[in-house]
Amino acid sequence: MMRIAFFGLGKMGIPMVRRLIQGDHQVVGFDLSPEAQTRLVDERFTFGETPEKTAIDADIIITMLPNEKAVEQALFGASGAVKGLRSGALLLEMSTSDANYIHCCAERLSALGIRSMDVPVCRGMSEAARGELLVLAGGESDDLATAMPVLSQLGKEEDILHVGPLGTAIRLKLINNYISMVNMVVAAEGLTFARLAGIDREIAMRVFGSTPAGKGQMLTNFPRKVLRGDVTPEFPLKMGLKDITLALKLGDQLGAPLFIGAAARQSFGLAAPWGRSEEDCTSMLHVLEDIAGLRPA
Repeated sequence: MMRIAFFGLGKMGIPMVRRLIQGDHQVVGFDLSPEAQTRLVDERFTFGETPEKTAIDADIIITMLPNEKAVEQALFGASGAVKGLRSGALLLEMSTSDANYIHCCAERLSALGIRSMDVPVCRGMSEAARGELLVLAGGESDDLATAMPVLSQLGKEEDILHVGPLGTAIRLKLINNYISMVNMVVAAEGLTFARLAGIDREIAMRVFGSTPAGKGQMLTNFPRKVLRGDVTPEFPLKMGLKDITLALKLGDQLGAPLFIGAAARQSFGLAAPWGRSEEDCTSMLHVLEDIAGLRPA
């Protein structure tokens, strides 16, 4: 059993705390919202009066807060957790916050003998309730070993990934969210476009869902082509430019808002200047790596 100070009793925090309690850990929680006390009633859970009192004697401190400003207040505010923490405690910063904040935070905590990891999670509330979160851990291996009895309540062993040193996990989380949110906009654009074109939504969904449009390039064409070092053209970048130009022309005629599509056309247009227009469409990865000054992996 570990004593855990948990900051952030919101939509994700509450089911996570319930999982920790089920694992026989002793949890003291804190949230600025007065309603938080009514969200979780369990004899094994205590609501802290202040961040400082919440953190007293804690082995593990978990911050699951909206942003780095909230984490800063919880840890270093007037009655911040650092005033109650003991040397040797371990911070698990699970918030989705600025990628550089964890280093600033860890440096100050290290001076007090407190270790730190960035441990953001992926997936949602239902997975949190079932203990099926995808857990990304950045930091030292020894610290991850210390945290495993806690993290194993939140995700399956195979879904707890040590992704690199401190700061790597939050970077990966932000990149993952970037891809997810851009895909969200693309999906919305596509469905709006199809509706303006007079296409039945059920039929459109059937088509999108059976092609890389819906399945995603990262799980379909990328693994079998560019990620294997094969850019021999099945469908060359110059043809991709032609097709997206035609689609944007139709979208303009129909009044479709295709913001991501316009940006994608610009990217396809860069293939020729970089000498890659005859390569497979998946070589868009190499075009962007060229622009970024990276050698192909």
